[in-house]
Amino acid sequence: MNPSDIHLFYEPKDRLRLTIRDDRSYMTVKPVWSAPLSQPGKYLSLLNSKGDEIMMVTNLSDLEGDSHEAVKEELHRRYLTATVHKILHAKVEFGATYWHVITHRGERDFVTQSLQENAIWLSDHHLLLLDVEGNRFEIPDVNALDAPSQSYIHSIL
Repeated sequence: MNPSDIHLFYEPKDRLRLTIRDDRSYMTVKPVWSAPLSQPGKYLSLLNSKGDEIMMVTNLSDLEGDSHEAVKEELHRRYLTATVHKILHAKVEFGATYWHVITHRGERDFVTQSLQENAIWLSDHHLLLLDVEGNRFEIPDVNALDAPSQSYIHSIL
C-alpha cells in the first residue's frame, strides 16, 4: 500500500484513526514498532482495536504531513521512556517484579512480568525494563547507580 493513500488523524482528540483512500476507515489505530531495539524507526505496524495488523509502514518518514505528526505523537505516548536514577525498592512475587524507583519524571511504581523477556540488556551496563503496561524504564549505566540500587538489580536479575 502506498503511504500517500493513508491518512492518520485524531478524532476525537485522544483517538488515533486511519482512513485508507477510496477503501475503508478504522476508528481506533495503535501504531507499534515491530523491532524497536534492532531496527529503530523502521517497520511500523498499524493495529486495529482488536490488535490485528492493518498494515505495515516500512519507515516512519514515508508518512506525509499530518499523518506523520499524528503517528509521532502517538508513538511518543506509547513508547515514553523514563530514565531511572535510583531504585528505592524492588521485590519479586509469583513471577512479577514490583519496582519503586526515582526517574527523571519523579517517583514511579511499576510492575514487570517475565524478566527473561522484559529486562533487556542493551549493553553490559545499559538496561531497559518494560512494564506490564508497555512503559519503558531505562538505566543507561547500572554501575552509575548507588550501591543499594545496584544491589536490587543484581539480586533480581
